[in-house]
Amino acid sequence: MSNNASKRSGDDRHVIHIAEEDEVREWARKFDASPQQIKEAVQAVGDRADDVELYLKGSRSTETGERVSERLAKSERKPR
Repeated sequence: MSNNASKRSGDDRHVIHIAEEDEVREWARKFDASPQQIKEAVQAVGDRADDVELYLKGSRSTETGERVSERLAKSERKPR
């Protein structure tokens, strides 16, 4: 099998092999994430690229929502 994910065949193109650092970096670039985030996502949901992408999108929206809530809570505490 090729180390380059774009040259893999069939379903293997949609699997993230976290043992392959080059491949992890390639997926990280594709999903606009860090290699560590890719590895954590694979541990959380498995090695299917579609599942990893959904997990990353979901975690980003959760993190964003939490940051917004924190900022709102802080702004409510400040005297005006």
